[in-house]
Amino acid sequence: MMRVNGNLGKAFMLAIALILMSGTFSLARTYDYKFKVHNNTKSDIQKLQVSEDGKKWGYFNIGAGIKAGDTVELVWDKSTDNEACDQYFKVQFADGDWSDPVKFNFCEKDLVLEFN
Repeated sequence: MMRVNGNLGKAFMLAIALILMSGTFSLARTYDYKFKVHNNTKSDIQKLQVSEDGKKWGYFNIGAGIKAGDTVELVWDKSTDNEACDQYFKVQFADGDWSDPVKFNFCEKDLVLEFN
C-alpha cells in the first residue's frame, strides 16, 4: 500500500512541475518588448527609424504616424529579441525634417521616448 502512495505522490509532483514549467514557457513566449513614444511637438511624426549602430537604419512601423501631442505604445518585432538594449532612434516630421538621432536603452522599464 505504501508503494502505491509513493508512486501516486511522485506522479502528482511531476504533474505539478510540468504544469508550472509550461506556464513559465508560455509567459516567456508571450512577452513583448514595449515602449511609448510621446510627440511633444506641433508637427505630426510620419516615420520612425531605428539603428543598433547609428549607421544602418530600419523603419519602425508606426502606421499612419503619431499626431502632435499624442503618445503611442509600440512593440518591438520578435526578430529584434537578440539585439542590444541600446538603440538609436530618429523621426521624420510632417514637414520632411528629421530629428537628430538619440540613443535609448530599451531594457529600461516603462521607457517613454519624448520628441520635442
